[in-house]
Amino acid sequence: MTPPPEALEAPVSDQAPAPDVMARDDLIAPASEIFNEAAVLAKISKALEERADGATVRQVTVTTLKAEISHGRTLIEDAFERAPLAARPAVVSYAYLTDGVIRTVLHVAQTYLHPNPNPTEGERIAVMAVGGYGRGEMAPYSDVDLLFLNPWKITPWAESLIESMLYMCWDLHLKVGHSSRTVKDCIRLGREDYTIRTALLEHRFLAGDPGIADKLAKKLKSDLFKNTASDFIEAKLAERGERHRKQGGQRYMVEPNVKEGKGGLRDLQTLFWIGKYIHGVQDAADLVKVGLLRQDEYDDFLAAETFLMAIRNHLHIAAGRAMDQLTFDMQVEVARRMGYVDKAGRRAVEIFMQDYFRHATTVGELTRIFLTALEAKHVKQAPSLVNLFRRRRKVNPQYSIKQNRLTVTRLKPFLADNLNLLRIFDEALRTGYLLHPDAMRLISANLHLIDDTMRASPEANRIFLDMLLKRGNPERALRRMNELGVLAAFVPEFAPVVAMMQFNMYHSYTVDEHTIQCISTLAQIERGELVEELPVVSGILKRGVNRKVLYLAMFLHDIGKGRQEDHSVLGAKIARRVAPRLGLKADEVETVEWLVRYHLLMSDMAQKRDISEPRTVRDFAKGVKTQKRLDLLTVVTVCDIRGVGPGVWNNWKAQLIRALYRQTSSALEHGLEAVNREAAEKEAKSALRAALGDWDTKSLRIETSRHYGPYWQGLPSEAHVVFANLLKDIADDEIRIDIKPDEDRDATRVCFALADHPGIFSRLAGALALVGANVVDARTYTSSDGYATAAFWIQDADGAQYESARLPRLQAMISKTFKGEVLPRKSLIDRDKLKKREKAFNVPTSITFDNEGSDIYTIIEVDTRDRTGLLYDLTRTLAEANVYIASAVIATYGEQVVDTFYVKDMFGLKYHALSKQKSLEMKLRNAILEGTKRALDK
Repeated sequence: MTPPPEALEAPVSDQAPAPDVMARDDLIAPASEIFNEAAVLAKISKALEERADGATVRQVTVTTLKAEISHGRTLIEDAFERAPLAARPAVVSYAYLTDGVIRTVLHVAQTYLHPNPNPTEGERIAVMAVGGYGRGEMAPYSDVDLLFLNPWKITPWAESLIESMLYMCWDLHLKVGHSSRTVKDCIRLGREDYTIRTALLEHRFLAGDPGIADKLAKKLKSDLFKNTASDFIEAKLAERGERHRKQGGQRYMVEPNVKEGKGGLRDLQTLFWIGKYIHGVQDAADLVKVGLLRQDEYDDFLAAETFLMAIRNHLHIAAGRAMDQLTFDMQVEVARRMGYVDKAGRRAVEIFMQDYFRHATTVGELTRIFLTALEAKHVKQAPSLVNLFRRRRKVNPQYSIKQNRLTVTRLKPFLADNLNLLRIFDEALRTGYLLHPDAMRLISANLHLIDDTMRASPEANRIFLDMLLKRGNPERALRRMNELGVLAAFVPEFAPVVAMMQFNMYHSYTVDEHTIQCISTLAQIERGELVEELPVVSGILKRGVNRKVLYLAMFLHDIGKGRQEDHSVLGAKIARRVAPRLGLKADEVETVEWLVRYHLLMSDMAQKRDISEPRTVRDFAKGVKTQKRLDLLTVVTVCDIRGVGPGVWNNWKAQLIRALYRQTSSALEHGLEAVNREAAEKEAKSALRAALGDWDTKSLRIETSRHYGPYWQGLPSEAHVVFANLLKDIADDEIRIDIKPDEDRDATRVCFALADHPGIFSRLAGALALVGANVVDARTYTSSDGYATAAFWIQDADGAQYESARLPRLQAMISKTFKGEVLPRKSLIDRDKLKKREKAFNVPTSITFDNEGSDIYTIIEVDTRDRTGLLYDLTRTLAEANVYIASAVIATYGEQVVDTFYVKDMFGLKYHALSKQKSLEMKLRNAILEGTKRALDK
């Protein structure tokens, strides 16, 4: 298909070349090397010298452009790899490359496929870039949003032209978002839909008829944007709130969305959109000229934007597709690409993510400042008071209320007393007002006034403690102090953990945010909001504790994180230094230090040890020594676990903590000798007799005499009743199973009764793994007449009760496993794999042997990477080594798991010999290495 000569002489797309065709100095590489439009058109023209049909034209064009796109992308990627923070030149370069491609496609469509040398007035067309592409910024795999603009109703010629362009774009694998509209359509749809209005706000002429583009620009300004700024702002802020909600509502999510998340690129773009809508700014730097930002704030804007853009570009390049979620595996890769290295005991990825969260915090501060500036100009509604009918507290004379926010009346008197940098936060808490951005700016600019003299001031420390103890919602002040840098300035020891990410799947927040979440939980308990959910700790606080000690221990419990030394040990040293400075007495300092040093003790005992074992309770009681310490540690433990993230605290953990608290409290009151097997056995047998009142005396005697001591102390009374019924008249070749939800523990309890034989625990673990059940606790016992009684508590992958609908499949799988129809070792090979995002974690393996923690068992604790077939591999290895497993306690922390086994050798003895311990450890490590390698290779 050869076009007429007149079409070749003056293609419509050349009538008005876009500015981007001109010389560029803002690209990451020379413009002519990224995409030389004239050379590409010449190459296509030469290939089509002879008459060619439409299919050939498209094929030649697509083939040529694919090669040019590949070349341009490679050039940009190579330059970006050499300058990994040159984000703006990179995104502009990708947009420049795309511009060249779209203009070339339009030229081919107009010149070869649908020549129209003398178009009518209605056949004019302008191709516009809109949205992010219209802004002239593109990540490697961003959408190409195009608007085909026509003067009036779209003509058949225009329809054919657009269709041909889109087919070529799709053949080039461009992700095109497109619309074909008239100017009137744009105005009408823009009024109805704020998303469309925002896209039109950033329109950019690419090629075609510039007259239509100019008309659109004028009409948008006069008919759509004028006098609608307030509505647009409210719509954008509502959209922002909904977007944040969908992304988790937190700035400190450990797998943030760089584009859509709180503190991400979209938040910065929203500020720019609003500035452009109101003032017509063409560049973010113009926000300073129109008074919405100060120069230093714009510098922060630019730094955050550059950093976030760089991350997004690296994400796209590393993934080979559009990707904005900074998943764990991508965090490691992006940190490497951006030049981060391990330093001072911290992984490069953790340092990188700390920088990310600091920039995200900056974005939040800029948003507050920006929106308040809009309120001052009366283009955004000021926040309403929390309760118009409630009488607000009168503010101190040195403060005033501006736009319903607290600010400083006179700067010089305020700054003359550096204690005012703390007092203003206390005043905000006392009165219930938010801080005005003017006050925030003043505070941030004068952090240097917080010096050693102020830190040592009794009055300063009194103010700080009053915020923690007297206002009822200390987290509000702490979070704002943290974001403005005051917290790290006043307590310098806190500075290293600000925005510090914990690179694991267990913690949902940064260390500083986790600390504030813990204090928020503590305040909630004190306010009586969690009595039903947390009855034990609510009761402790109601009876009364030293609140000063409790709040300060909560504030300092993780302050030692991020260093090579054990964070509990280092944190205790820091607490010993900080607590006296904050005005605590010697005995209070000692208690705070102890709480920080042992803040994980109760959690570890409850989740990693068998608390039905009397020795566990006795050892824990010896560790805490007093009821006062037990009370304080219990509150710290509960708040710490709840502060890890949504869904971490559950009924299972609650039941473990409550049981350990009650048993330890009893031991401290009645003496450690009261905690013994004999008492537990006697009490359990009495409970069973009462529950089986309809049984005859002989049957009861058989049941109560067939089990050994550990059985009676290790299982709850309801489980004893279940096993009594399962064992009654059981045949030697019979397997009986009882499966019931355990509401109190957020788990499903599975009880098995069958003739005893080696490897039972392992085979049961394998069957459970094959149906996707996670074992959280397990007990196995052998009766004197040769029957095995095994109880497993299982959950699904989300840490909830195993679904009742899946129970028949579970029962069938267990039956097949014991009949030999299914071999777990073979069947688990295909299922035992790690998700891609989990492979980024380094989880060292630790195996310890403890002969002191139990009177009759050796405790083997295996701390390693979690995976589907791990428990089966470990128990199979122990069974093959003739190790008898009495019980297993499983504690999962994200990608890490601690499997604790209470075991004896084949003669019923502990593993005292070091040689036997080493041999077992080697076998367990080999099983872990083999399984992990298999899972990682998939």
